[in-house]
Amino acid sequence: MSDAAPNHETGIEPAADLLDATPETAYFWGRVAGDGEVTADGVTTRAGDETAAEALAAIAGTSRTGTDHRVEARESAHDASIVRFEDEYEIQVIGAPAERASAAFGLPIDGQPGGYRFDAFSDHRARLIRGLLEACGTVCFRESAGSVGVSFVHEDRALLDTIRSQLSAATPHVPTDDLAETSSGGYWFGLADDADVATFAEWVYAGSAASGLYADDRRAKLRRSVERATGADVGTLEGE
Repeated sequence: MSDAAPNHETGIEPAADLLDATPETAYFWGRVAGDGEVTADGVTTRAGDETAAEALAAIAGTSRTGTDHRVEARESAHDASIVRFEDEYEIQVIGAPAERASAAFGLPIDGQPGGYRFDAFSDHRARLIRGLLEACGTVCFRESAGSVGVSFVHEDRALLDTIRSQLSAATPHVPTDDLAETSSGGYWFGLADDADVATFAEWVYAGSAASGLYADDRRAKLRRSVERATGADVGTLEGE
């Protein structure tokens, strides 16, 4: 349990237990699975966007202080820190959650293959997918077709298979293409040509402004791309 106070900049309460299924932990573990590592010593994830980094740090029970980006850990059941590098932030949680998270969610640990069991987050699927999209997804506007491309890229095929299953089970249903290999030896898939990307965008970022669980740059790029493709105002991506 955590007795940490809410981060007053984000308004996000630290997770009482990072293994509880909540909107905040769904987003957190989506970010870890997509761009992070789990070892016997702890959990690491990264963010290139300050908004997302602050949210992840708040969930983990850490607040950033001062203009030099030093941090102090709040009182909690684990030690957590956030460090800013030149082009990204790194959030670390040291201690008990790592092995428990690997067992609960099937996350790879110390380089061992993972099984990825995210059914616990079925009530918070949009936040889980949002974390995964921001961690290992790409968004682009296709000039030639006037459409939006959304894809997921990762070296772990099992993770991408799991993301495809989560999208298939989502409401609204999100059709996807088959997995393909990348030139660098990883894997990727995109949303299918008949996927309603505008509906997907509104679903995946619903309520994000109120919750603070989002990367500002990624949300803005998806919104702009959908607006260019549809000619419609989708400012509702900012949430209710």
